[in-house]
Amino acid sequence: MEDRYLKNMKMLSEMEIEKLKDCKVCVVGCGGLGGYVIEMLGRLGVGNITVVDGDVFDETNLNRQLLSDTGAIGKSKAETAKNRMLMVNPLIKVMPVYERLTLENGRGILEGHDVIIDAVDNIDTRLLLQELASELGITMIHGAIGGWYGQVTTIFPGDRTLDWLYARSKSKGIEKDLGNPSFTPALVASIEVSEALKFLIGRGELLRKRILYIDLLEQEYTVVDI
Repeated sequence: MEDRYLKNMKMLSEMEIEKLKDCKVCVVGCGGLGGYVIEMLGRLGVGNITVVDGDVFDETNLNRQLLSDTGAIGKSKAETAKNRMLMVNPLIKVMPVYERLTLENGRGILEGHDVIIDAVDNIDTRLLLQELASELGITMIHGAIGGWYGQVTTIFPGDRTLDWLYARSKSKGIEKDLGNPSFTPALVASIEVSEALKFLIGRGELLRKRILYIDLLEQEYTVVDI
């Protein structure tokens, strides 16, 4: 086993670490949530990561997006994610997709992965992700952020958790109204990655049919059963 994974050994067995090398995770969105998600997956040793984003960095991303810096302005988010992982952990295979996920391209992008991680910024795409993941029989980890607040849930095929969660919402996410600081994406991404890890190694209790609501202003963490 590579020395880079030795510090993971207190919480993961060598067999689990070896298993992660063969896992395939698709991260949809390489911005605030996605940058942190990709970073943590790669450092854990998840061997195959598809990163999906048709956007480029701009100055408004600099306050919170891990992959952004002044030299990245105007550059592809997906390509930057790939190059970042080459520096962090060249053992990881990163497949960049330079497109926004749509109904037309979604099945081809998502098919064959063990888990999908939602790191997008709008409800319409999240609902499409849920639909395609269910059709393909792939578990999806949902996360959303806005200001001091965040939420995470794990959605198995057929659960349709987002139908309940967004039943009364419009097509925009709370981040459009509340903005996003540097710390909320990092926390929610960490929880999303922990959910993905538990699913991949088959250990621990998942947030399936439960939603974790996070209020960092009041330091309240609430789990709601669906």
